[in-house]
Amino acid sequence: MVKAWREKVVIPTYEVGKPEKNPIFLEKRVYQGSSGVVYPYPVIESMSDEKVDKEYEAIFIENEYIKVMILPELGGRVQMAYDKIRERHFIYYNHVIKPALVGLAGPWISGGIEFNWPQHHRPSTYMPVDTTIEENADGSVTVWVNEMERMFHQKGMAGFTLRPGHAFLEIKGVLYNRTEVPQTFLWWANPAVAVNDYYQSVFPPDINAVFDHGKRAVSSFPIATGTYYKMDYSAGVDISNYKNIKVPTSYMAVNSRYNFEGGYENDTCAGMLHVANHHISPGKKQWTWGNGDFGRAWDRNLTDEDGPYIELMAGVYTENQPDFTWLQPYEEKSFVQYFLPYRELGVVKNASKDLLMNIEPEGEKEVRFKIFATSKQVVNVVLKGDDGKVYYSRQVTITPEELLNETVDVAGEKLNKLNLEITANGKELLYWHAEPDEVKPIPDAAEAALLPEEIKTTEQLYLTGLHLEQYRHATYNPVDYYEEALRRDPIDVRSNNALGLWYIRKGRFRKAEQYLLTAVKTLQKRNPNPYDGEPIYNLGLALKYQGRYNEAYDRFYKSCWNAAWQDAGYFACAQIATMQGRLEDALDEVDRSLIRNWHNHKARALKTTILRQMGKAEEALQVIEDSLAIDKFNFGCRYEKYLITNAAEDLLTLKTMMRGEAHNYDEIALDYCAAGCWTEAASLWNVAIAEGSVTPMTYYYLGWCLVQGKLSGAEQAFADAANACPDYCFPNRLEAILALQCAMEQNPNDAKAPYYLGNLYYDKRQYDLALEAWETSAGLDDKFPTIWRNLALANFNKKDEEATAIEYMERAFQLDTTDARVLMELDQLYKRVRRPHSERLAFLQQYPELIAQRDDLVLEEITLLNQTGEYEKAKTLLDAHIFHPWEGGEGKVPGQYQFARVELAKKALEAGNYSEAVSLLAECLEYPHHLGEGKLHGAQENDFYYFMGCAYEGLGQNDKAVECWEQAIVGPTEPAAAMYYNDAKPDKIFYQGLALLKLNRMDEANGRFHKLTTYGEKHLFDKVKMDYFAVSLPDLLIWEDDLTIRNVIHCKYMMALGYWGLNEKEKSVRLLSEVERLDINHQGIQAFRSLIG
Repeated sequence: MVKAWREKVVIPTYEVGKPEKNPIFLEKRVYQGSSGVVYPYPVIESMSDEKVDKEYEAIFIENEYIKVMILPELGGRVQMAYDKIRERHFIYYNHVIKPALVGLAGPWISGGIEFNWPQHHRPSTYMPVDTTIEENADGSVTVWVNEMERMFHQKGMAGFTLRPGHAFLEIKGVLYNRTEVPQTFLWWANPAVAVNDYYQSVFPPDINAVFDHGKRAVSSFPIATGTYYKMDYSAGVDISNYKNIKVPTSYMAVNSRYNFEGGYENDTCAGMLHVANHHISPGKKQWTWGNGDFGRAWDRNLTDEDGPYIELMAGVYTENQPDFTWLQPYEEKSFVQYFLPYRELGVVKNASKDLLMNIEPEGEKEVRFKIFATSKQVVNVVLKGDDGKVYYSRQVTITPEELLNETVDVAGEKLNKLNLEITANGKELLYWHAEPDEVKPIPDAAEAALLPEEIKTTEQLYLTGLHLEQYRHATYNPVDYYEEALRRDPIDVRSNNALGLWYIRKGRFRKAEQYLLTAVKTLQKRNPNPYDGEPIYNLGLALKYQGRYNEAYDRFYKSCWNAAWQDAGYFACAQIATMQGRLEDALDEVDRSLIRNWHNHKARALKTTILRQMGKAEEALQVIEDSLAIDKFNFGCRYEKYLITNAAEDLLTLKTMMRGEAHNYDEIALDYCAAGCWTEAASLWNVAIAEGSVTPMTYYYLGWCLVQGKLSGAEQAFADAANACPDYCFPNRLEAILALQCAMEQNPNDAKAPYYLGNLYYDKRQYDLALEAWETSAGLDDKFPTIWRNLALANFNKKDEEATAIEYMERAFQLDTTDARVLMELDQLYKRVRRPHSERLAFLQQYPELIAQRDDLVLEEITLLNQTGEYEKAKTLLDAHIFHPWEGGEGKVPGQYQFARVELAKKALEAGNYSEAVSLLAECLEYPHHLGEGKLHGAQENDFYYFMGCAYEGLGQNDKAVECWEQAIVGPTEPAAAMYYNDAKPDKIFYQGLALLKLNRMDEANGRFHKLTTYGEKHLFDKVKMDYFAVSLPDLLIWEDDLTIRNVIHCKYMMALGYWGLNEKEKSVRLLSEVERLDINHQGIQAFRSLIG
């Protein structure tokens, strides 16, 4: 018996702050090794410190073995998965909702199973989804969740199924590209499991190596023997055991022939396993915050009582992060994953969704094998040697309640000479044989892409550009590679096509047309019927968006001469034929599209529209019924059903499933617009308006639709759009360009239409068009603060006009002095242009109520207090605040916490208050909980111990002084670029040298100092670019910086430290002065100045 039901549940919750109303453009942000762009989603940057009881609408699904709770309001995640036999949560169950700043758009929660799609972490992981419950003919029940995501306009569904008599959770993923251009995606199911010192990850036995993000580093597995995540594992450390991983660590397996991964609790003898077809689900990953103070701090950030966890992620159509797969226009990909509890087996050697097994030696002559079944099964089990000798052969019944546990005398035969077969009715169900006892090579780590001018061939230029697009690289631009290819060969087909498609995506249709004309002309120079129809299809798109429908139709039809483009090409033809009222042609073309792609859900909806318009209502209703059996969230078919039946219950069902989400209405109405069904589109937007499911774009789209359809009401729609609240309105669709341009023509006094258009173009990195649109908006309404803030960003980051940016940013804040985000951005601009610290501090402190709203403003005030020598005030303010760091941005709060204490300790040393200095420095070694982060294993504490040694020396406790100085020389000794918080800092190496001097180890001390000067001199003139394999960066890069200048600062600072240690003090002070002129905010310089006097 399987049942599913909706139920209100109350969960203690730490609420999130208000979403940021301004558009956030972070086009160079690195996140999880890929682009960290968040637009068009709003960002949430604050979390409550107090929990409240909050009601959620949960969906439960349960059978005799498993009970599952799904939370549609939080991304449709599995919040709870309970093993009823063992009476345990086999997935980490977090009893509170306690978000932290881990997600792409801010809030993220731990526990359960999260579904990361179309990237990791999922942009909408903390947002609601559509839901429905389906009862199946075999007695199983499926809970469906669905989302049409806003960033790339793909559609994703997950169906959670429990079957009678089966002890597994079956999850069917269905991903559909709703757009007319190729898109990329990855899918990582992200189950968390509770861990302790006895927990062990279970990866298949053929895995001998694991990779980091982007395959930038590799380690042997399970025994790591090298350096991985800056940890020395040379002694041979089993990194499948949670207890052995002290720092935040990801590892991902590759090339396994097995279908499983999971984990096992060696203390409770229970575990969790994921099973899926390895041909499409190769991804097997473990992530941990680390078994140390740093990890425990993140556990506290994410839960109250439920303790540490790891993530055992399962990737489909992906094996790494980032590792994206293409979805062609209107393509659907589907797959099934199974998550199941098991017990008593130990480390699984092989598994299917139905059977799991393990086998291990038992003494000198015997082996013990165990088989676990997820349903009642009668099977034949045979254990035999490679020579054919049978040691065990029986027919047995295995149930989820009782596994098979057998000890067999194999006369001392080696385990790798045995094989185990499980069959039923002559069919092999599961097989095991030990992996060959041989040394396998460790694969090489990936290599960074070369710069365009370094690449030898146009082929590699094209492939590199395509790779950067596919992997959404944050800092390398594919256009640079395509343009270099065309510089060498202007008629190169693939690079012309790639640039044409790029500019279609960016909304520059005329520019795209020129590249695509070149590609098509080259293709057809000798053959009017080329092998590849993609450039012809793309040319059709560029023409269609320019309103040149007849030309577009011809190109689309020609692209259909290639089988690969018949799906999208015929569908595009059907849209235009419908628009032109040629319904017989449209029906033929949409049928041809469906022959090529039966699961083109938009084509199914269009077919119902065509049939309805032809008066074939019964046929249309049959298509609707068939289509909803495939996809219950085909909202286009559901609206068509209402248009045919005019039944109130059909409209109510649609509205309920659409759950008041304006973007759902936009997606379907725009599908109608693409086929010229202006009346239907307008009627659906009017439903949305009646429901209050609107954004300003609802009215802009409606007005454009009415103009195109020559229908009445456009003037009112555009007026409503202009008067709508602009908060959180971040358009990014290509149709939005057409709608907003239409609005600017129809209502030229509307200042908001060019503002929204500028947002869209800036997001698409078409900065010239964005600036033009924003300047138009500012000319129409100079009282709108966000327009000046946006213009400041563009002028500083894209035009290098510092004075203009400051003027505009100040104007933005003056127009709304309640906007804490804009205050932060303005202060960061002042910081970037090196405004004096006292001036910035005085300005900030005029707005204490705004500072209190944002951790980053609180921290900036503390930093400025430190920079102005107000160390006690900085210390007091910091100690009174609870911080919520962004993942990847750690180190900033402890840095100020320690800076204030070290500077106060220096003053205490100078005044002879040695005990006070010891106390202050001892505090630097402990991270109180309110900092929001813990101490990283191997933290560099050289300066703390050096000064502590000096304090003990002052107290006459020479033994303790020496002990501290010995501790002060420990740590990394090789200077580095110091981009991340755990990189070797030059001042830490400098204090190693000072401690060595105290220990009278002059040669070793000079060695440290020479390393600093040598590194600085060697790298001073480097031309620096962003790390190709960066996974995350500590700063969100509001105001762009010059990395080469940052490198000069870093190198000269390093040299100043080294030369001071080598007693070349005049040279040191000169270098220090040069660095101070370049960067007044460098706190290392401030600390060095207070040391040398």
